[in-house]
Amino acid sequence: MAKPTGFMEFDRELPADRAPTERIKDWQEFHLEFPENKLKVQGARCMDCGVPFCHTGQLISGMASGCPINNLIPEWNDLVYRGLWHQALERLLKTNNFPEFTGRVCPAPCEGSCTLGLNANPVTIKTIEHAIIEKGFEEGWITAQPPMARTGKKVAVVGSGPAGLACADQLNKAGHLVTVFERADRIGGLLIYGIPNMKLDKKLVKRRVDLMSAQGIKFVTNTEIGKNYPAEKLVKEFDAVVLCGGATRPRDLPLQGRQLNGVHFAMDFLHGNTKHLMGMEQPGSQSEDHPFISAEGKDVMVIGGGDTGTDCVGTALRQNCRSLLQLEILSRPPETRQADNPWPEWPKVYKLDYAQEEFKELYGKDPRNYSVTARRFVGDEQGNLTEVHTVDVEWVKDANGRFGPREIPGTEKVHQAQLVLLAMGFLGPEETVLAPLGVARDERSNAKAEYGKFATNLPGVFTAGDMRRGQSLVVWAINEGRGAARECDRYLMGATSLP
Repeated sequence: MAKPTGFMEFDRELPADRAPTERIKDWQEFHLEFPENKLKVQGARCMDCGVPFCHTGQLISGMASGCPINNLIPEWNDLVYRGLWHQALERLLKTNNFPEFTGRVCPAPCEGSCTLGLNANPVTIKTIEHAIIEKGFEEGWITAQPPMARTGKKVAVVGSGPAGLACADQLNKAGHLVTVFERADRIGGLLIYGIPNMKLDKKLVKRRVDLMSAQGIKFVTNTEIGKNYPAEKLVKEFDAVVLCGGATRPRDLPLQGRQLNGVHFAMDFLHGNTKHLMGMEQPGSQSEDHPFISAEGKDVMVIGGGDTGTDCVGTALRQNCRSLLQLEILSRPPETRQADNPWPEWPKVYKLDYAQEEFKELYGKDPRNYSVTARRFVGDEQGNLTEVHTVDVEWVKDANGRFGPREIPGTEKVHQAQLVLLAMGFLGPEETVLAPLGVARDERSNAKAEYGKFATNLPGVFTAGDMRRGQSLVVWAINEGRGAARECDRYLMGATSLP
């Protein structure tokens, strides 16, 4: 272990962030650099315990417990403590294709399952991971490494999100000729258009994509399978296909007034904003599938309290909205772990994410209103949204013992709003790819394939990521992309050496 008494000598410390009042003025990443000497101290806190739940990657109570890609966390913590950064990078890259992404956007279930978290603050695993990969790029240790030999087998990967990119990276290492198809104009999937720039700078995505291109992977943009590229052509021209198209069908809120101008899906808002920032859209343009939607000078309501809702809050603040309210139908989480949420489960506790922290700095309170739901949208004669009517709810058990929300009479409120952003999650994959190919679905409408095998009902066609498991974490997408690559390689070659 790094330092036998480190966990007793040193406290948890995280890198400082730029001040909220400063960072909302731009779209740059808000975490500041952490000195190397402090990183070594944080690595010293890792106990290299006999039961390292940090890298187990189990599902407990429906949530990730530990790292889903089984990062060798105690090993590279020890190496960082000893100053052996190159060796730490080698250990990190054994399990994680893209630490520069997970080190920024992963919620770190590893830290939620850190043994030190039983009676103290957990190890700063995510911060150390981020530092290792960035040092690797800075020192020039990460270079293009094309495979020594090619198999001649051609594989199509549909979708360039984290699952598709991880799958393509692994299949290329095995020597196959990999082509990645992406319907958007840039490679990266949700890494580009689903996560705002202040959380993940798009230059970092391009850096990784350029590296993968130099290693022999072919990327094709503006190509949607089932629309401008026939699905049947795909299975004819390639020896195998891996579908990683994500779960991009958003959950709607079919209330009275849903059709009013000003009620939008959250991803349309985030996608359009990123395109605008990259200079590919102008305000008010309707020429693209995701036009720029501005919150400037508007009263904004975000419906949904997850990561997407948080990103909408942060984006609306940077667009200079006039006011903002975030609705969460669930009850406010407790301040500390409860008896029914023991370690090593993910801690379901109250916390301020970056955007709520920014709002609180400006207005002195959390923008989230818990146990509240929208009842209807109201507009003017021109069809523009003007109000949102809400009501408080309480959670009660039904006849089958399942909890559900029930409206509380007399709690109705009227809120002024010209922009509503629906951030209530996703229902499953879209139809364009799966239907034309005839891929079987499960009961949740996802592509049907057994975890660990990733094979669909069609020979040579595999699936991974959110398209198979439903909306999930980036780190689970990487896990599935790697797994699908392994099984695809086995299908093509009869055996595989991929992990």
